[in-house]
Parts: sequence; C-alpha cells; structure tokens
Amino acid sequence: MAELVLGPILRYVGETEATVWVETDGACAVEVRSARGSEFAATEQTFCVEGHHYSLVTIEGLEAGRTYEYEVALDGELRWPPVASEFPPSAIRTLSGSGPVRIAFGSCRVALPHRKPYTLSKDDHEHGREFDALYTLAHELWGTPRENWPDVLLLLGDQVYVDEGSPQAREFIRSRRDTSKPPGEEVANYEEYTRLYWESWGDPVIRWLLSTISTSMVIDDHDVHDDWNISRDWVEEMRREPWWEQREAAALASYWVYQFIGNLSPRALAENELYQEVRELDDAGERLREFGDRERELSDGERWSYCRDLNGSRLIVIDARSGRVLEEGRRAILDEAEWEWLERHIEGEWNHLLIGTSDPFLLAPGLHFVEAWGEALVEGAWGKAAAREGERLRRTLDFDHWPAFRRSYDRLVRLLREHGSGAHGRPPASIGFLSGDVHHAYLAEVAFPRSANVQSAVWQGVCSPFRNALDRHERATIRFGSSGPGRFIGQALARAAGVRPPDIRWRLAEGPFYDNQIATLTVDGRGAWLKLERTTGDPTLDKRQLVTSFERRICG
Repeated sequence: MAELVLGPILRYVGETEATVWVETDGACAVEVRSARGSEFAATEQTFCVEGHHYSLVTIEGLEAGRTYEYEVALDGELRWPPVASEFPPSAIRTLSGSGPVRIAFGSCRVALPHRKPYTLSKDDHEHGREFDALYTLAHELWGTPRENWPDVLLLLGDQVYVDEGSPQAREFIRSRRDTSKPPGEEVANYEEYTRLYWESWGDPVIRWLLSTISTSMVIDDHDVHDDWNISRDWVEEMRREPWWEQREAAALASYWVYQFIGNLSPRALAENELYQEVRELDDAGERLREFGDRERELSDGERWSYCRDLNGSRLIVIDARSGRVLEEGRRAILDEAEWEWLERHIEGEWNHLLIGTSDPFLLAPGLHFVEAWGEALVEGAWGKAAAREGERLRRTLDFDHWPAFRRSYDRLVRLLREHGSGAHGRPPASIGFLSGDVHHAYLAEVAFPRSANVQSAVWQGVCSPFRNALDRHERATIRFGSSGPGRFIGQALARAAGVRPPDIRWRLAEGPFYDNQIATLTVDGRGAWLKLERTTGDPTLDKRQLVTSFERRICG
C-alpha cells in the first residue's frame, strides 16, 4: 500500500476552495476528506516525475470563514494524521471575505538537524545554526487559539540550499556519483533535489505546520546557485560548465512540482496547460526537463508570478530571479512581459497592495548606493579596467538586488507614485513590500516629494533568515551600510559614477536585526501592523521560544 513521503501541505486557500499537495511512494488515489463526518471529500490520482509520485488535490464547495479539520487517505487507507499524533488536528481555514488576515513571512532556511547543541557557527553543519524559526513557530502555535494563527505562510525563497546541504544530504549525493568531479557535493539533478525537499519539509514538526497553514512560495538564488542570474557574464561562464545545464533544468522542474503549482488557485490550475499535460503522462520527467531547458533560454519571469486576494487586500508575488534582462545598458530585474503582468494585476481598489519579492526593493541606504555604483562601474562609468573590477565586486558582494537594476528600480518608483496618488482609483491605505534574501530584518518607510501627492503609506518589511544567520563580519558590513558614514560614502561613490539620485527618500524605521526570525503582517480593513519575532531559548535544555523584536503600526 502507498505511503506518504511528504505532506500533506496546505497550499492555496480561498473563501470556498483549497488545494492540498502530497508526495507518495507509489501511484495511488489521494483523498482529502473531512475528519468530522461528510462535510467534504475530494480525490485526485497521483502523477509521476522521474519515479516520484505527487498529487495536488482540489477541494471546492467549502463555506467562507470556517475551519475544517481534515485527513488524508491513499487508496482508501488513512495515512494522515499519524497514529497517536501529538499535534493539533490539521485543518483548512477558509477566508471570510472581511476581517483580519495574518501573513507570516520570511526566507532563507537551511535544513539541518533540530538537536542540541545549537551554534551560531556557519561551519557547524553537524548541529545546525541556532533555532529554526519555523520549527519554533510550530511549537508556539500549539498553545495559541487557532483564530490567532497565521492565515498565510509566505516563503520568500531559499527553501532548499544546493550548496549548503546537511551531512545526510551530502552522504546521499556521495552514494550516487563521484563527487571529486564538479559540482562536487552540490546538487546535480532532479533526484538529488528531491532529497533536499525531503530534508527541508520532512521533519514531523515542519510537516504538521505546513499541513495546517496555507503556504505560498517563490524561488530565489540558493534554490539554483548562489549568484544565479546576477549578470550576463556569470550566465555565459556557467553555461560553459558541463554540469550546469542539467542542474538548472532540474532546479526549475523541481521548483514547478514542489513549490510553484501549489501557489495557483483551482481556476488557474485548470487553465495551466503544462499541469494538465503532466497529469496525463506515465512519467513527466522528460516533459519537465524540456520545460526546464526552455525556461533557461526564455527567462520567462511572468510564468512564475501569481497573486492572491485576501479579504479586500491583494498579495502579488513576483519572480525577481528567472526573468531578468542581463544585457548591460538595458538590465532589468523583470522582463517586459512580467512588467505588463504586474501592471495588470496591480490594477483595482484594494485596502492594501502587498508585493512579495525575494530580493528587497529597499536596502539600507549605504548598501543601496553601493549597489547602484557597482552597476555603473560595470557599464563603463570609470573605464574598462574598473568595469572588470565592478563585475568581480558584483559577484563577491552579491550586488543583485533592485538597486543594482536602476532602470527597474526607477520604473517601480513611478508605479508606486501612480497608484499611491490615486491615478488609478482610490489609493490603497498602504503599499507594502514583503522580502527576504539578505539574512537580516528591518522595516523601511518611504517618503515621496509633496508634489507627488502620494496618499498611501509605502513601506517594506524584510525578514531573513528563518535559519541561516550571518557571521559577525557580515553583520559588521550591514551595520556600516545602515550608518550615516556608510550612507555618505555610498552616495559619494554613486555620484562620482554618474548615478542619478532616486526620486524617493526612505529610512529604516526598525532594525536591522540579525537573529533567526519570522515576521507577521496583520491587515484588517484599512489598518496594518507588522511584528518581528526572533528565536531564543536555552540550548542546553533544548527549549526555544519566539520573542518580539518590534511591533509597529503601519497605518490605520
């Protein structure tokens, strides 16, 4: 009889519908059904990718604003919840259409053992890197009324690390091939990606958390490679590596299976031709490899972007990695098709307009100007020799955020000004960015010139990492970039390279914070509040908890 390998993972949840994702160890019929009587039951057959079996079950006809405890059966045999489970029942909580919505978010989670001792050392792969914020959140929820739990968990990239696998993952890779040849103990193919996802999501506590909080996801660099799509020169160098083509295609194929399809509503799934095709094939491995190869060539960021409507607010999640235009002189973090997609989906009147992007739009001011300066160097502002040095600095210091794509940055500022000033209808109470990637957390507040007449509160909440803290040297760099002298030096460099100042001003209203941490945004009507919590505890007793770093009203 079939068994669950991963899941159930609660993915899309609306007012009357939901989807649940699972991986099984064989072909079977997957049934998601009410744990209390006959309130609902939905069944889907698994589909197969390179010998692995998956299903995304769509449940429809639910009532808005209700909580449904559920269970999972494979070929009629109960497989979830686990026998004698210590966890609260897994449940689907539908949106009510009004009232508060809580969005927990963050990024960057290295999947390492949850056992003591927990150290801060980035070199201690045997025992982990302090407390995992998601693991700690799950424990905190057990003693909290369900109505106070997050409605959405937004994972903003780096859910798997191809270059920082656990000792068990590296042992698995060594058992399959000769790791003395590139890419060594890093992931090379689809099978090895499945191992990373199993380690990231397979812990019983994490499985329970993902089974009961609606989860949305987006790709980022470590899902593929540390400097993925940072520049045209980098792409050309990597494509000369004999192992790279297989790695990138496997990364995109596995991301489609494990992360992307669950972001979609049932209607979007029904309209997705690739999803419908994959479900009909005996084994869709070859078809998804072809898809991955095509995506490598087209860099189609629009394909990965999606949106969700949450009780009068809109959450738009954009892919800031795979759709980049990397030609010097016209670099863009979103290609034209994705820009048009964003402009279409941003239209409408919302209480809050929320944009999820793995790469932060707003950095600490000193870091912003240095990244903008780095792009100007590579484009020849200080000559050919400086351009070569600029490319080296770009990769060494990870100059790959929005400020390093100045044309995209300026275009986004114009879009914010239009919507925040009411040029497209009633302005939202706030326009907020939810981001991760940078391994520290902060809240940034934006000010436009008075002439812009922007009425929305424009802000950005950055939360990173869930579990992958910076070392002390990296923290010192961030602190300097956030300081007055850091800003002065960055501005001077940018000005000397001919970089035009941005049309907005911003400040870090809170932070930076460097812990393993998780943020929660609450929106309720025209009001919004942001809270950041850090992990802490007693490693010797294996006790952990979340402690508030700050809680701040954004508007309302």
